Amino acid sequence: MYYTERLKELREDNDLTQEQVATALGLKREQYRRYETGINEIKASHIIMFAKFYNVSTDYILGLSNKKNH
Repeated sequence: MYYTERLKELREDNDLTQEQVATALGLKREQYRRYETGINEIKASHIIMFAKFYNVSTDYILGLSNKKNH
């Protein structure tokens, strides 16, 4: 599973819109949308930011693990 799928899954599981996630993390909605759709590659610092926001491991977001936490 690629991080784009994980970002969308996490957002939807938390009943959030792209706008809500972007605002909470200080991003523009368009920037977040481009991450979620894979148009733009995500920065490592943003992977960490998403992991903290959703309280999951970075490995989970990257699809390296199916465990949400270590």
